[in-house]
Amino acid sequence: MKKQNKSMIAMMHRLVNSCGKYKASIRAAYIPGFFKGMCMKAPLMLSFLMVTGFMAGTMTKRTCWIYGAVLLGCVVLQAVLQNISDRLQSAAGFKVFADKRMQLGDHFRKLSMGYFTDGNIGKVSSVLATDMNFIEENCMMVLEELAGFMISQGLMICFMFYLGWQLGLVAVACLALNILVGNLTTRKSISHSIMKQECSERLTGSVLEFAEGIGVIKAFNLLGKKSKEVNKSFEKNCKESINFEIAYAPWWTSLMLAYGAGTALVLLTAGILASKGLITIEYLLGMILFLFDVFAGIKAYYGSIARLTVTDACLDRIESVFDEAEISNEGTERIPEPDSTASEVPEISYSNVTFAYGDKDALKNISFEAERGQMIALVGPSGGGKSTIANLLARFWDIKNGSIKIRGTDIRKVPVANLMDNISMVFQRVYLFQDTIYNNIAMGKTNATREEVIEVAKKARCYDFIMQLPEGFDTVIGEGGADLSGGEQQRISIARCMLKNAPIVILDEATASVDADNEHFIQEAISELCRGKTLIVIAHRLNTIRNASRILVIKDGQIVESGTHEELISKNGHYKKMIERQNS
Repeated sequence: MKKQNKSMIAMMHRLVNSCGKYKASIRAAYIPGFFKGMCMKAPLMLSFLMVTGFMAGTMTKRTCWIYGAVLLGCVVLQAVLQNISDRLQSAAGFKVFADKRMQLGDHFRKLSMGYFTDGNIGKVSSVLATDMNFIEENCMMVLEELAGFMISQGLMICFMFYLGWQLGLVAVACLALNILVGNLTTRKSISHSIMKQECSERLTGSVLEFAEGIGVIKAFNLLGKKSKEVNKSFEKNCKESINFEIAYAPWWTSLMLAYGAGTALVLLTAGILASKGLITIEYLLGMILFLFDVFAGIKAYYGSIARLTVTDACLDRIESVFDEAEISNEGTERIPEPDSTASEVPEISYSNVTFAYGDKDALKNISFEAERGQMIALVGPSGGGKSTIANLLARFWDIKNGSIKIRGTDIRKVPVANLMDNISMVFQRVYLFQDTIYNNIAMGKTNATREEVIEVAKKARCYDFIMQLPEGFDTVIGEGGADLSGGEQQRISIARCMLKNAPIVILDEATASVDADNEHFIQEAISELCRGKTLIVIAHRLNTIRNASRILVIKDGQIVESGTHEELISKNGHYKKMIERQNS
């Protein structure tokens, strides 16, 4: 359980190291923090000198003015030092996590699609919305304070030795007891912080699942059941938070008892020493003046246990996301331009491709070729591997064995950006961004002119309905295209791909879930999009792929039949049975 033995200093060090280029600024804040800690104790020490001066009869009006000026100077200097410290450290936390969020976004872009389909959405949301917010709002500003607490505690121990070596030794012994109890408290807090953050992640996942599936939940009258499941997640999160406090409370109480016992022991020692004449009455009064501040530094230091241990758990989760393996993007080759390769080199070739989701093979020895301008149709039962074959071409995942090549170049040997320049994808499930229709289309080519955008909108059969909207192309649509019908969304996505004008198009049957009125327009738009392109089509309606150059029947991750429509009909196999079922 090495993790649970981590000290607070180690956690502070880890937090600072996670700040990258800003850690020098944060460490620089320790310098004004050091002097601020001295200024915090200076008034008490000056008060001691004033008391002893009055008792000794050495105080004068001039001395009082000097002490008063020094006290005022300490207060002003403390405020100035705090301002300097805040400028060096406080804003750094927000800058750090602004950069972290950008880095995380870039990291997500390079992860395989498998990461987002393995139940990690709750974790991603929790890291972004909970963990990073907690650290930047609660912990970055306490680093200098913690350093100040340690400094002030050291000053107090030194002052105890100044009053009497016996008092100093007792104070050191009591400090050691406080540190021992504090470290045990830290260990307990760490273990429960981990569980608390994991529970928060599960809660986020449950809420997201409920929100995303609300339509299905209502349609099947499962609102009560699913609401109970979400309520259970809230109750479990609440219970875990209460358990955290219950488990933490006895140790915090023990720390307070150690603090109180140490304070009482120092007072008892001072009384005994004064009764025996080993310290003067002035020093006894000075010690009483300092009494409740003797261990205040260590008390405040360990008072930040909960925040630091939760921060440590947050950093674990943030780092675990960053540790997810990215799809390699170190390729140095480039896919040749469509017209620069010999005619005998196939546009697309799969050679003995094997792919697994985890330990289970999803595709086994898939091999086929597509010449330039051909249509390859993938058909077969759901879950057979059709979408996987298409998605591997775009490197949504990397294959286990074999190779996939475009114009003779292995797609793993080229940068992802170069690969995606050669591929457009039209999904059955369209996603549009909360932005203008113009910008949603222009994503296909960021340097496109307005005339080009309007032209592809006309070819994609979406110009007319766009012009009927309040602001035309400048109309802002809701997230996911919520303001448009499914067919309208699909036509905008086709316009986007048309503008990109990539030589290869992956088409997941775009008309499978739209009404008859929209189907006609979408078929026309697809015909415009696919003119002169090489196509990989995932077909659901078999009548749409009768003219395909080759039809591959995919079942259980294998190609069980291959040929043209006429060839497969004559085989009297899987394909013919699928045709008969759809026509019956």
